[in-house]
Amino acid sequence: MATLLYRLGRASFRRRRAVVALWLVLLAALGGAAVAFMGPTSSDFTMPGTESQRAIDALKTEFPEASGATGTIVVRAPEARTLSDEPLKSAVLGLVQEANQLPGVVGALDPFTTKALSQDNRYALIQVQFTGAADDITEEQRSAYEKSGAAAEQAGLTVAHGGEVLNAPPEVGGTEGIGVVIALVVLVVTFGSLVAAGMTMLNALIGVGAGMAGLYALSSVFHLTSVTPVLALMLGLAVGIDYSLFITSRYRQHLLEGLEPEAAAARAVGTAGSAVLFAGLTVVIALAGLSVVGIPFLSVMGLAAAGTVAVAVLVALTLLPALLGFAGDKVLPRKLRTERVVPAEGFGFRWARIVTRFRVPVIVVGILGLGALALPAADMRLALPGASAGPEGTPAREAADLVSAGFGPGFNGRLALVVSGDTPELTAAASQQAIQVLQGTENLLAVTPPNFSQDKKTALLAIIPKDGPTTASTEALVHDVRDKTHGLGGADVSVTGQTAVGIDVSEKLSDAMPIYLLLVVGLSVLLLMLVFRSILVPLKAALGFLLTVGATFGVTVLIFQEGHLAGLVGLDTPGPLVSFLPILLIGILFGLAMDYEVFLVSRMREDFVHGAGVQESTISGTGHGARVVTAAALIMISVFAGFALIEDPIIKSMGFALALGIAIDAFIVRMTIVPAVVSLLGRASWWLPRWLDKALPNVDIEGEKLREELDERPAEVPVGA
Repeated sequence: MATLLYRLGRASFRRRRAVVALWLVLLAALGGAAVAFMGPTSSDFTMPGTESQRAIDALKTEFPEASGATGTIVVRAPEARTLSDEPLKSAVLGLVQEANQLPGVVGALDPFTTKALSQDNRYALIQVQFTGAADDITEEQRSAYEKSGAAAEQAGLTVAHGGEVLNAPPEVGGTEGIGVVIALVVLVVTFGSLVAAGMTMLNALIGVGAGMAGLYALSSVFHLTSVTPVLALMLGLAVGIDYSLFITSRYRQHLLEGLEPEAAAARAVGTAGSAVLFAGLTVVIALAGLSVVGIPFLSVMGLAAAGTVAVAVLVALTLLPALLGFAGDKVLPRKLRTERVVPAEGFGFRWARIVTRFRVPVIVVGILGLGALALPAADMRLALPGASAGPEGTPAREAADLVSAGFGPGFNGRLALVVSGDTPELTAAASQQAIQVLQGTENLLAVTPPNFSQDKKTALLAIIPKDGPTTASTEALVHDVRDKTHGLGGADVSVTGQTAVGIDVSEKLSDAMPIYLLLVVGLSVLLLMLVFRSILVPLKAALGFLLTVGATFGVTVLIFQEGHLAGLVGLDTPGPLVSFLPILLIGILFGLAMDYEVFLVSRMREDFVHGAGVQESTISGTGHGARVVTAAALIMISVFAGFALIEDPIIKSMGFALALGIAIDAFIVRMTIVPAVVSLLGRASWWLPRWLDKALPNVDIEGEKLREELDERPAEVPVGA
């Protein structure tokens, strides 16, 4: 593999103009395809096979007038007045008429007729039914809906618009650009050269541009959730910069050793490029492995992110050596261009000596500290956040707050009970039975009378919980209602609605998470056993990964769920973690953790194989890799933290958890606990039974054989010449 990559790097360096031109043409073609074929993203996290999703699918055919998107206009009268007072009542009725005339609306219901009034008669809910689903609502229809109610406001009413019709993709603006700027600063400090920093960033941006353009070009074919492109952008940008950093750093090292630029670029791609390829494949496998969970939207998210990572690897292995061909030795600071002096030992060596000297206390404190941080994860709850958890000041959040104030939090988590029978009589009887059976159910506030379809064979009943949509009590209510109404009166009875869908999705993901975690940990042990030809090193890496995941979950729960220090991350409303965050976090952190493990430990193994003692090789591996790993981790942390500044709670929690996970894994686990454990285990770290050594294929990640072959020659002779 290393020899193949050596040839690839050399060819890209020699034919740099053609390679750059090819990538620019490909980028333009993908950009054109994205503009021509870009499809809409979805804000719905559907789960085929669940009761809630089956009910939604059935409503589309049996009760089409109730299957479209819904909006809720919340109206509030001023203090000391009621909506029955004139001219407030007339203003409410005028708003109902206005809503009925909005584009895409089937009808708006008069709250005085439907009795959708609060007990103090100050609040009213105007239900607005649209023809199309939430994803089919156009921007024109959404905008017209949000602008309605101006006359009612002039009459003295407070008007807020909510409902699923307002679901829109999260806005990715300038905040994540802060992370990119910080990453660029880290590159400049690391390299001491604007040329090297700018070239590395340019390479990463071209890669993420090509990956995102390809993703959008396929968005009309695949059903993308609104979070998918943001996740792909976040991950593609972070790994793109890191992979380019690794190869550029090795190229600079070879220049300082006296190699010519072409030979340095070829060797850098053959050695560091092998580690990049392995790390990239690991991330791709982990993300693509999300497909085994059997959840369509999660599979698409994983495959989309895996695609951008794969493009980042391809760009690093082909475009980067071509750019290095144009840069030559300008990637070095001016002082080092004339005096090719290898820099003296830096802080990494001093840190490694401290860690190995006090290895037992370091291991104990590290494990106990991360274990303590992981404790809150035991109380982790998962949900799909609704409007009540959205950023303050948004229309949907204002409407949700008004609903809670006037009617109670349960009205934001309304459930739908769908009753279907073979005859109208059977449906009517089963609906009445359902109302009677549910009386007195714990956590239930009310059940509305049935609303029948045109053929009277399907009925829709609204169930109002006492508490909000993401509370444990509402989750318990969903299960209680299903238990009490299943097969009632010979009819098909099911519970659905956004709240029920969220609960079903969260439960399915919770059940899948342990299986996926076991798969990922098992994969890490197998892959690292191939790379390091050791048993204890892979086991140590897997246990370190579990410490990283546990501590990351614990701190994220502490802040985002329990609300401690929530103000520091700009979180308005704490609540359960978004249901797909833990499983995504496991997949992404696994790949990135293995990246740092390979980069650090491969140098330890290389020095040990060449005769260095355990302590010497551990210090050397950590010392040589510390600067690059520190820079790579700071870059990833910066990029992910930039996304944590976005107001959308889903993106915010993802950005924060990934930034925190990288910080814990790189600085505490890989650069502190790992060298301490390797030092403590001594020669046993590299022990492998002979029979297993013969059975395992030799994966030469660091290009050991390539270096031996090249070092035997008096000059750098092309491989295969």
